[in-house]
Amino acid sequence: MIWKNTVNFIGCDAQYEEARVVIFGAPFDSTTSFRPGTRFAGQAVRNDSYGLEIYSPYQDKELPENVVYDCGDLELAIGSSSKVLGQIEDCARDILKDGKLPFMIGGEHLVTLGSVRAAAEKYPDMHIIHFDAHTDLRRDYLGVELSHACVIRRCWEVLEQTGKNGTDAGDGSGTRNMADICCADGRIHQFGIRSGEKEEFDWARAGHTDFHPFTLDGLDEALEQIGDAPVYFTVDLDVMDSSVFPGTGTPEPGGIDFLTAMRGVTKVCERVNLIGCDVNELCPPCDPTGASTAAACKIIREMLIAIANRQD
Repeated sequence: MIWKNTVNFIGCDAQYEEARVVIFGAPFDSTTSFRPGTRFAGQAVRNDSYGLEIYSPYQDKELPENVVYDCGDLELAIGSSSKVLGQIEDCARDILKDGKLPFMIGGEHLVTLGSVRAAAEKYPDMHIIHFDAHTDLRRDYLGVELSHACVIRRCWEVLEQTGKNGTDAGDGSGTRNMADICCADGRIHQFGIRSGEKEEFDWARAGHTDFHPFTLDGLDEALEQIGDAPVYFTVDLDVMDSSVFPGTGTPEPGGIDFLTAMRGVTKVCERVNLIGCDVNELCPPCDPTGASTAAACKIIREMLIAIANRQD
């Protein structure tokens, strides 16, 4: 028998109409400042996911059937970061409009900005949890504001602007009173950071972000503080130490180990009111052993299982 040529992440075989989580890939790395190749991550993790099972012995749970739809990689414009971000934003907006959770696989970290724009449009009071080796808080990188080195600064500006506008929460209640919406300061929670310019560290430590460098220490307290507020979760896989995750565009020694990362992402997905997420900065060509892709697959699986079971 001849089968349809489709490759989904393992266990993500639901139809769109029945799914609660929608995976889409954003194969973009045009602002990468060191080693390119993250555009190949989506297909790499889909192929290598078949080395996994849908059962997690860490959570003692399986990925339920008919929960996750994988629509494959977007066909993104070449040569225009702003147009690419618009395409990602449109995709995430459509998923959110249909009452589903967008789960994006990057690509370099700039792709997060497109999804955050769509999410903040619907949830202007949302928080962002950010796992990363790098601050990503620069005003610009070599004169370019749309860069993976600036993505969290741009996300902070999105939160600030949507708060000022009092954007409709998307719950039918109409425009919110400004008194009910916090400013952007303290609504981005950063963990694992160990690289960046002094100005970025100073800006974060001045209270613009909830800043937890080097480790995931303080995660429980941050989750308690966030409470039931909507959360967008962005995971830059280089938060892991380069000895266990060398397959990334800008490897940074001194990071957390795999088990710490896996337990951290699972905890976030189990406990928060998650409205969107992404996993980014896997660069398969930088690790021909495949170990980094295997780690990325397992991180994604654990996140999906935690999200799916929390929603039951």
